[in-house]
Amino acid sequence: MVVAVKWLAGALLIVVVLLQYRLLVSPDGIREMRHLEADVAAQRSGNATLAARNARLAAEVRDLKQGLTALEERARSELGMIGSRESFYQVVPQPGSAVDGQAPTRTAQR
Repeated sequence: MVVAVKWLAGALLIVVVLLQYRLLVSPDGIREMRHLEADVAAQRSGNATLAARNARLAAEVRDLKQGLTALEERARSELGMIGSRESFYQVVPQPGSAVDGQAPTRTAQR
């Protein structure tokens, strides 16, 4: 009877050690859990960014459906449209002037 209890205690000890090994050392244990927690945190951050983007798009759709000012602004900026009582003036800078973003070119004279 005493020998059977010793064998049972030894077998249980081996099982506990093997389970602890699998939990602490193996790639499926705590390391994998930490990696998965980091992945979940990154995904939640990405989801928050996308949720904010969706909220902005929903507000823009709501503005376009309800009011004319947002619709007019879109038509002006994206389609280049003007109102019926408006005049369109286009100012074209001369080549080489500082207005078009380039420095004027000078030729050297002797």
